[in-house]
Amino acid sequence: MSIRNLPVGLFGAVMGTVGLGLTARATATVLPGFLRAPAYFTELWVALGTLLFVIITPLYIVKAIRFADAVKAEFWNPVTLGFCGALPVGMSLVAGGIAPYLPGTGQALWWASFVLLLAFQMFTLYRWLSGGIELAQLNAGWLIVMVGGIVLPGPAFTLGLAEAARFSFGVSATVAPILMALLLYRAAFGPALPEPLRPSWFILLVPPSLVYANGVALYQGAFFLENLYFFGLVLGVALLAYARGFARWGFAASWWAFTFPLDALAYAAARYAQDHPEPLWRGLAGATLLLATLFVLAVLWRTLRSGASPRA
Repeated sequence: MSIRNLPVGLFGAVMGTVGLGLTARATATVLPGFLRAPAYFTELWVALGTLLFVIITPLYIVKAIRFADAVKAEFWNPVTLGFCGALPVGMSLVAGGIAPYLPGTGQALWWASFVLLLAFQMFTLYRWLSGGIELAQLNAGWLIVMVGGIVLPGPAFTLGLAEAARFSFGVSATVAPILMALLLYRAAFGPALPEPLRPSWFILLVPPSLVYANGVALYQGAFFLENLYFFGLVLGVALLAYARGFARWGFAASWWAFTFPLDALAYAAARYAQDHPEPLWRGLAGATLLLATLFVLAVLWRTLRSGASPRA
């Protein structure tokens, strides 16, 4: 694959791999000892995602310098616009992953992700206000850029930046129900997505999972947010039924959209099991982590097998 065709959505691979490592860290507090993911498992995924970020970022910078028109097209095209948010969101997860080892670097990366995501969100709002977007162009990738701020508190807690994360969370949590309603309307009444983009529907799992998990951490006593976790579980089952034939869908970088949303659901399950340590909820935390791991492995295998990822 040439630099010109490097899709910004490939940063979803960073989100999926680092997100799995961070989620596995979180489940260590709720699962029995023999079921806990060992450090070599959690840190392997954090290291892999960090390595991907270190490789993809300079390549995408080269693309921005040499092929500015191609980058502009990704940011202006409504189909690919949302996937641009994978860059700052992935950066924030890397910041949380390296925080125990390089806290200073982690803080610098987190602040960079905060500023970049905010800039992308303002640009996206400008793009929407400019008009000309058709219903068929709406896809769940828009959640990455506009609702990605609900991801930032997780890494921020590790870095001692919870107060700053409140701002990013507040912006994205406000947009989340509006955009979720639009996307569900589009799913019901709009044309079907092309097969390579169908994994992006899994991104619908992120708002209920992380508005709950990070919301209860930011706002003590906000237990009413637990209802979002219950909805996330029901939605997850529906999405798995929808994607039962996913092996036949055309492979693309957008397949990484399977991964982080399932990480997020597993993270929410771990948070719920922490507050409700009954065997059922602890078992569900382990099951969702296993499901997320299987999907990350499957998409990683398809990526390696393809030798190159097409456009998102």
